[in-house]
Amino acid sequence: MRTQVAIIGGGPSGLLLSQLLNRAGIATVVLERKSRDYVLSRIRAGVLEWGLVGLLREAGAAARMEIEGHPHDGTIIADHGRMQRIDFKALIGRQVMVYGQTEITRDLYDAQDAIGATVLTEAEDVALHDVTTSAPYVTFTHQGVAQRLDCDVIAGCDGFHGVSRPTIPAEVRKTFEKVYPFGWLGILSRTPPVSEELIYARSERGFALASMRNPMLSRYYVQVPLTDQVEDWSDDAFWTEFKARMPAEVAARLVTGPSIEKSIAPLRSFVSEPMRWGRLFLCGDASHIVPPTGAKGLNLAASDVHYLFEALTTFFRRGDETALDHYSTRALARIWQAMRFSWQMTMLLHNFPDQTEWDHRMQGAELDQLFTNPAAQRLMAGNYTGLPY
Repeated sequence: MRTQVAIIGGGPSGLLLSQLLNRAGIATVVLERKSRDYVLSRIRAGVLEWGLVGLLREAGAAARMEIEGHPHDGTIIADHGRMQRIDFKALIGRQVMVYGQTEITRDLYDAQDAIGATVLTEAEDVALHDVTTSAPYVTFTHQGVAQRLDCDVIAGCDGFHGVSRPTIPAEVRKTFEKVYPFGWLGILSRTPPVSEELIYARSERGFALASMRNPMLSRYYVQVPLTDQVEDWSDDAFWTEFKARMPAEVAARLVTGPSIEKSIAPLRSFVSEPMRWGRLFLCGDASHIVPPTGAKGLNLAASDVHYLFEALTTFFRRGDETALDHYSTRALARIWQAMRFSWQMTMLLHNFPDQTEWDHRMQGAELDQLFTNPAAQRLMAGNYTGLPY
């Protein structure tokens, strides 16, 4: 089997890259370790930067999002009961789109099927070979048969635990990591969202976030110690704690109900450099992880896709490797800016076990500036809605 671009990973970044490349006349094969049903069962973030919205439109995979997605003009920051709306549209003329990652993945699978793209799910024993040559190849097992896929380029879109990043020699890779001493307990419920826009809340009891997927599907989170287990939290305990962390006027109108999904996600910031090794290019979680504060995970993967798509298009159309040479540098410049924003939001809104009164006062002073200073609000709005590609 042969193709131009072998894409390892059939999540949203791999599928989006494949869709864009195929529409540009560049052949791909996507190899996904899990089944399609498994991929579509994963619950992930749902706040899209406008750059990602544009990429989905360019990929011809935005029709359902245009109908079911919810453009948001701003977000709300709460601090010990007081609230401040950050009006993105008024401040910088931009929006975000609320549309679940699972729905994006479903739309991309449908788009790939519609153009006849090759997506092989349940591909096992994937290994990358000769990636520093001009003729790399991938071996894998599919439906019990060992296969070889020859290609010109390999895109590693297979996440943090995939095979792509470890293919780069350990002595070449440089990693940066910050592990936060808490996680987010999140629940999904078939209830109307408590707010039309997201609410990020700081309180004496810890952080909480009110989010949504659609008018009858809400996603809520509370900060919890890393020692907590999902089994420690009944629905009633979650709702009680969530209400205690939200401003009183928000808690008073909250509609509760049974959870249909409940999970705890640890928080970390992680970057691996470089994102290129020969003809292997890392994309998305294969290279970086951000805490969910600020909703940058999927959006960073999308910016990687943008840069890699541009570079690959130039390479295949003109035979020019210059754009490939610059991919890692371009992508990492934006990644580190998003890392800074996610880290800043995380440090600003959460309680830390070793915090002093000084630390609490500094959080309060920073939030005072955000609440009162239009320049600080514009800076946040620009980062939240997405820095330009």
